[in-house]
Amino acid sequence: MPSTQPAASVPAFDSLGGNARLDTDAKIEKRAYSKVFWRIMPFLMLCYVVAYLDRVNVGFAKLQMGQDLAFSETVFGLGAGLFFIGYFLFELPSNLLMHKIGARIWIARIMITWGIISALFMFVQTPTQFYVMRFLLGLAEAGFYPGVILYLTYWFPANRRAKMIALFMSGIPIAGMFGNPLSGWIMDAFNDTHGMRGWQWMFLLEALPAFVVGLLTIFVLRDGIDKAPWLDADEKRVLKRNIEEDQRNAGAAAGKGHGHSLGAVFADRRVWWMCLIYFCFVTGQYALTFWMPTLVKSSGVTGNFNIGLLSAIPFLCAVVVMNILGHSADARRERRWHLIVPALMGALGFAIAASFTNNTTVAIAALSLAAAGVLTCAPLFWSLPTSFLSGIAAASGIAVVNSVGNLAGFVSPYMVGALKDLTHSTQLPMYVLSAILVVGAVLVWLTPAKLVNR
Repeated sequence: MPSTQPAASVPAFDSLGGNARLDTDAKIEKRAYSKVFWRIMPFLMLCYVVAYLDRVNVGFAKLQMGQDLAFSETVFGLGAGLFFIGYFLFELPSNLLMHKIGARIWIARIMITWGIISALFMFVQTPTQFYVMRFLLGLAEAGFYPGVILYLTYWFPANRRAKMIALFMSGIPIAGMFGNPLSGWIMDAFNDTHGMRGWQWMFLLEALPAFVVGLLTIFVLRDGIDKAPWLDADEKRVLKRNIEEDQRNAGAAAGKGHGHSLGAVFADRRVWWMCLIYFCFVTGQYALTFWMPTLVKSSGVTGNFNIGLLSAIPFLCAVVVMNILGHSADARRERRWHLIVPALMGALGFAIAASFTNNTTVAIAALSLAAAGVLTCAPLFWSLPTSFLSGIAAASGIAVVNSVGNLAGFVSPYMVGALKDLTHSTQLPMYVLSAILVVGAVLVWLTPAKLVNR
C-alpha cells in the first residue's frame, strides 16, 4: 500500500527543526549580549569618565591657575595641546602591547600611571613645568581610548558596535556634567586650605579615582570571550561565531590587495582618509571641552561653581543625542547621514555661539547644540574604520587613526588660545571651528557607501 504520509512531511520536520535551532540560538545570543553589556559597559563608561575628567580638568583649573601663574591664553592652549603629542607618540605601540598582553592588565597600568601624573600637576609653577607634565600625561594615557575601541571589537560585531561605542563615549559628556560642577566646587571650597590653591586641590582629589578604578580593572575586565567565566559554553559559541563572521566580513571589505599586516595598514589610503575625517571631528570636540568654562565665563557668568553648573547643560544634551543617534545608526545600518547631521549641528552651534558671546542664554543654547553635534560624531565615526579592519590590522589601524586624528587635540586648543590672544575675542576661533566641522561632513559624504552602511 502506498504511504498515506505526505511526501513533504519529512522536509517540513527538518525545516521546523532548523527553525527551532535558530530560535534557540537567538535566545542564547540575546542572553549572552545582555551579560556582556552589564559586565563590561558600565565599568568601561566609568573608566572613561575618570579618564576624561583628568584629561580636560585643566580647562577648569585655567580659571584660577592662569591668573595665579600668569599664564597667557597661548601658554595655556599650547600646554593643553601638548598632551596629544605624547599621546600620538605612544598610542600605536600601546595598542599593539594591549593586543599582546591583554586589556585587563594593560588598561589597569594606563589608569594607575595617569593618576599619579595627574596628581603631580598640583606642583606646577612655570610654563615649562606645565608643558612637561601635559606631555607626560598624554604619554601615560596613550592607548586607553583606542584600546577600549579595540576591546569592544572582541565582544561586539559591527552591527552592534556603534551603540556600544556611543554608550562608552557617554563618559565624555557625563564627565562634563558632573566633573565641571565638581571642579568648580573644589576650587571654591578648598581654596587656600592648608596653604594650597583651589586648582591644586582639584588636581589632587580628581586624580584619586584613577588609582581606585585602575586597581578594580584587574578584577572586573576579562581579555576576551573564552576567558569570561560568567558565559556558558553555548553563549561563548554564539558570540565567537558572530565575531568570526564579522572578521570575515571585515576581510571582504578590506578588498583585494589589502592585507591585515601593519605595513598594509599604513599603505591603505582608506586609513588616511579616516584620519582626515577624525581630525576634523576631534578639532571641534577638544575646543569645546577645553574652552567650555572660558566660553561660559565670557558670556557673563561669575563664580566657579556657577560656571560649572551651566557648563553641565551642553553635556547633558550631548548624552541624549549621542545615544539616540547611536541606536538609530545601528538599527538602520546607515552611517553617512548619522555623521553628517551632527557634524553640521556642531558647526551651526559654534557659529551661533560666536555671534552671541555676550548673551548667556543664547550662548548656552548654542554650546548645547555644538556639544550634541561634535560629541556625537566620534562614537559614530568608529563604525567606519572598524568595518574594514580586523585582527592585528584593527589594533594598529585604530591606533593610527586615533593618534593622527587626535593631533587635532594639540592643534585645536593652541589655535583657539593663539587666536584669542591675537583678536581678544572668541569669535574668530569659533568660526574657524565651524568651518572645520563642515569640511569633516563633506569628507564623510564622499566616503564610499560600502564603508558607511554596515
